[in-house]
Amino acid sequence: MARFPKGYVKPTDSCDSCLAWGNFSGRLCPSCYMFGRGHDAAACTGCRRVQPLKWNYCRLCWCQARLSAKAVAGRPTDETDVRERLAAVRHHQLFFVGMHYRRRTTPSARRRKGRRGAPRKPPPAPAWRPDPGWRQLPLFAQLPRDYSRLTPVDADLAGPWLAWAKYLAHRLAEARGWGRNIRFAVNRGLALVLTGYIESDVIRHTEIFAPLRALDLPVGHAVTVLDEMGIFEDDSEPSFERWLAERLEGLAPGIRSETERWTRILRDGGPRSLPRREGTVWLYLNRVRPALLDWSNRYDHLREVTRDDVLTHVKTLHGHRRHDQLVALRSLFSWAKRNGLIFRNPTSRIKVGQYEYAVLQPLVPEQVDRSVAAATMPATRLILALAAVHAARVAQIANLMLDDIDLGDRRLTVAGRVRPLDDLTRKLLLGWLEHRRNRWPNTANLHLLINNQTATKTSRASNHWISAAMRGQDATLERLRVDRQLEEALTHGPDLLHLAEVFGLDEKTAMRYADSARQLLLASPGETPGGTVRGAE
Repeated sequence: MARFPKGYVKPTDSCDSCLAWGNFSGRLCPSCYMFGRGHDAAACTGCRRVQPLKWNYCRLCWCQARLSAKAVAGRPTDETDVRERLAAVRHHQLFFVGMHYRRRTTPSARRRKGRRGAPRKPPPAPAWRPDPGWRQLPLFAQLPRDYSRLTPVDADLAGPWLAWAKYLAHRLAEARGWGRNIRFAVNRGLALVLTGYIESDVIRHTEIFAPLRALDLPVGHAVTVLDEMGIFEDDSEPSFERWLAERLEGLAPGIRSETERWTRILRDGGPRSLPRREGTVWLYLNRVRPALLDWSNRYDHLREVTRDDVLTHVKTLHGHRRHDQLVALRSLFSWAKRNGLIFRNPTSRIKVGQYEYAVLQPLVPEQVDRSVAAATMPATRLILALAAVHAARVAQIANLMLDDIDLGDRRLTVAGRVRPLDDLTRKLLLGWLEHRRNRWPNTANLHLLINNQTATKTSRASNHWISAAMRGQDATLERLRVDRQLEEALTHGPDLLHLAEVFGLDEKTAMRYADSARQLLLASPGETPGGTVRGAE
């Protein structure tokens, strides 16, 4: 089904499969979505459309045949009566979503409706780790299991390990707010995985990922239960390893091995170096890769690279590209020299130079207005205010917790720095909290901003989701944050101490904003450039 931003209210539309009119998410109504999951698509015998088919007919033809059979019989009909009228379908009466499943409201139905909040069946009985008792030790090491051969029919529903797993799943569901559909899918996945399980077996991620995904079962939630049981081993390949192998592709063997060691030292740290953030490691390797690819055509090792080779390469670069690549190359060759991999550092005495930053320019009101108009949902409006009013970075917004909001004292804590809560942000914050409470009433996630994926977990939302609404706009979240800090320097003067105190900037960053504000004020004396806060208000 189509994916929409969380909180997005899809307008009333018609289903692409049965053409029914109503309110639903995605391209298909719920009935057609479930119908398509269990049937293969082909050309319908009746309407000739390529749709999921049951007995060679699509769901729209089945609905019309059911309507015709009911009109003749005057009562609800079974599937045999409907199948007899499929070949006679020559037209289609359109309908609204859910019309075929309406039932008369009886006193017993009204009583059941009043008890909608109550669980449909009692929770599983308390269970604990099964007693292994006496067992024969395995003669050989455990062989990988083929879970793809198991089907729901083969699942063992009475095993003691499954009873323990269901009890743990129920406790996790109550603690983390899993919905009824997630609970059912998790129990189904656990029944498949734990069928035939014996003590000391280890369930590995690579063995269960593909079979569970093929059945559209939540792998992450099932893994949470298995990890709680202590019988799970995460042997999946980290994304960093896949990325590193891709980035090192095409390098000469000697250069590749030395570059890989340097990259791992950057990430993990060494005897005389601290570990860097993974984003910094990505930037450094991406910057040295063009030069290394060029040198791999002529050399086999880094020790063969000369100073002239480095100068020839950097002469083709200008501006920040020259600065960034030369900094990364100096890091690579300095590490190689310290570890005795090269005899001489070819980047020594090559001046990187002070990077000349351009003068920061304030956003014009039209750019801010377009971003404000694009923020249509409670979450995106709050994200916009946090970046435009409080100059919060994307990662800082994602890491905000509910405890960081103090509505009574009107205070907001961003990255450990307490800020006053203005009226605009407070209004947007209350709107988001109301939406969050209605949308995910049982969530146990303590992060302020959550979505449909993180509501059933305890992790924060991704940076990609936080910045998705403003992506493609002239006034992105990063530009709104920069504009807010520049507006502060223009309004209160280019004071380094004031900027550092208000936004927690370091010395160099505060100097950059102060210099840009000073040049803007000198270029346009007597004028006050427009700022983000004034545009947002």
